Amino acid sequence: MSVDYQAIRYDVADGVATVTLNRPEVHNAMNEAMRRDLWRCFEALATDDAVRAVVVTGAGGKAFSAGADIREFTAPQVPTVFREQRRRLDFRQLMERCAQPIIAAIGGHCFGGGLELAIIPGGGGTQRLPRLVGRGKALEMILTAARIDAAEALRIGLVERVVPAGQALAAARELASSLAAKAPVALRYAKEAVVKGLELPLADGVRLETDLATLLRTTEDRLEGARAFLEKRKPRWQGR
Repeated sequence: MSVDYQAIRYDVADGVATVTLNRPEVHNAMNEAMRRDLWRCFEALATDDAVRAVVVTGAGGKAFSAGADIREFTAPQVPTVFREQRRRLDFRQLMERCAQPIIAAIGGHCFGGGLELAIIPGGGGTQRLPRLVGRGKALEMILTAARIDAAEALRIGLVERVVPAGQALAAARELASSLAAKAPVALRYAKEAVVKGLELPLADGVRLETDLATLLRTTEDRLEGARAFLEKRKPRWQGR
């Protein structure tokens, strides 16, 4: 995927794409250019079978993202124009539908829209956060704008892992590489089952899982996985 971006960096290696929020001079605050870049990036990723896992991180080391760029708030907003901008630039909708696993490598501060981006599938912080940390803790964080440290974020289930300072990106890439080595169709279906299943009643979620598992039994990779196991070798996944 060869695209010139203004406010992010994008690179791919060994099936892992790294998306870097690249406005370190303002702690990677999100402006219109960054939202547009992220939209274009994840729109392209949706059809990029060469990428099997995605890492999102922030440049500079001091912040993953400080959230929205407040300087954009000083101009009056015309409601119809604002709604059109939201429709065009809500990259989080694309991230939510992204088939690849997405890992947020959070180094430094992570506020507002930056946190919404990190708790992928993102956006709708008032709705996503209670589902992750519970109603009470979400209300406390949202209403008080309280900051929490990494240990507390891990304790309440806001993040999955905590690593020493400066090692977040390396740890995220290590995890992404391990995911990229797995059967890509199975990986995508497993993510779909979890993400979509959370929006369904339990019985419907189980049916979705069964349907996806049935589809996996028809793939060439299923046969390759069995052959590789019997032959005691690494499988050669084809994504079919």
